[in-house]
Amino acid sequence: MTLRPHSRAVAVITAVTTAFVSVSACGEASSHDAATRTVRTTTSAVDRPSGAPERRPSNVQIRRLAPDEKPPQFVLFSFDGVGVSPQFHKFLDAADRSGARFTALMTGLYFLTDDARNHYRAPGRKPGEAAIGFGGSTKDVKAEVKLLNRTWFDGHELGSRYVGHFCAGTSYPGRDWTTADWNHELDQFFSLMTNWRTNTGITDGPDLAFGPDVVRGGRTQCLEGSPASLFPALVKHSMTWDSSMPADRPGIFWPKRIRGIWEFPIPYVYSPPLRARQTALDYNFWVTANGAANRPADAPRIRRIVRETYRSMYDRAYRGNRAPIVIANHFNTWSGDAFNPATRDFMSDVCGRPETICATYSDVIAWMEAQDPAVLTNLQRLAPVAVDPKH
Repeated sequence: MTLRPHSRAVAVITAVTTAFVSVSACGEASSHDAATRTVRTTTSAVDRPSGAPERRPSNVQIRRLAPDEKPPQFVLFSFDGVGVSPQFHKFLDAADRSGARFTALMTGLYFLTDDARNHYRAPGRKPGEAAIGFGGSTKDVKAEVKLLNRTWFDGHELGSRYVGHFCAGTSYPGRDWTTADWNHELDQFFSLMTNWRTNTGITDGPDLAFGPDVVRGGRTQCLEGSPASLFPALVKHSMTWDSSMPADRPGIFWPKRIRGIWEFPIPYVYSPPLRARQTALDYNFWVTANGAANRPADAPRIRRIVRETYRSMYDRAYRGNRAPIVIANHFNTWSGDAFNPATRDFMSDVCGRPETICATYSDVIAWMEAQDPAVLTNLQRLAPVAVDPKH
């Protein structure tokens, strides 16, 4: 779930339960062939704004493992929506202090002012319809671009959170979309990102410091969609990874390529403080902790649950199969800001540890693809960790 961090956000809350996950529904049309040719061929090497810093380099050394060498423990922090928020600044600062890199998943709506909303048209809907708020005022959109530029120069990855956020509980949600619908939504995302000045009429302030080609993956609204319908659209748009699918089995395990896309599922792990398995997504923790009720008094208890679960995930993976750990978070201050402090604490705790790299999806993929194929296959065959109290 992604709510715009200001009062214009609109939410339609509906719980959806599968075997492993409870998720919520929150709250210019063009052919995908034309948009793909026009947008995805735009170079990512845009001109660096005058006086801007050089982009910070990757923190992942791309080399093959030596015989009998254990892989690094990768931790993949990702943030959904990344609208203008004090939390955005806090995580950028925390990552700077700890040497972490993370993945910021951009929502296409935030490239549009409220007045320019009709430039977005979701599959099967009228122009300007969305399940969450748009980008706000001209000032808000310029602030968003400035924050995204800092994120890029700090060495973080920029991914897609798509656009309209139509989840179960709304008419024609993402779980029902066809490949053509996902192609259309991605066309809209890249068009809104590329043409934000034209769409909004904003002529001053900084340009976006990166192009659309840097966007190599993303996470769908409310984890909806399936590999069969979504992944062909990702391939068509030259994307290489996804982190939308609830894990198809308990525990933490090495990712695999599915239909040409590297899938990093949302983990379903044993949580010692809950004494049960838990989908390790902040909103899902909230549902488990108090039914997603807005009770700030519950925040200390929820923070402890989240911190202890993340620490258990890390300890078991580090001592075990060293599979990458996916940490999926929002900037929303749900239930008294129960989740952001716990996630920042975890980032500060582990990101400077030996043999631990808090990295981006694309850098972890580059590392995996550099390994001897037999070595990578052996890693993928290792048993999951953090499955239950006995493992």
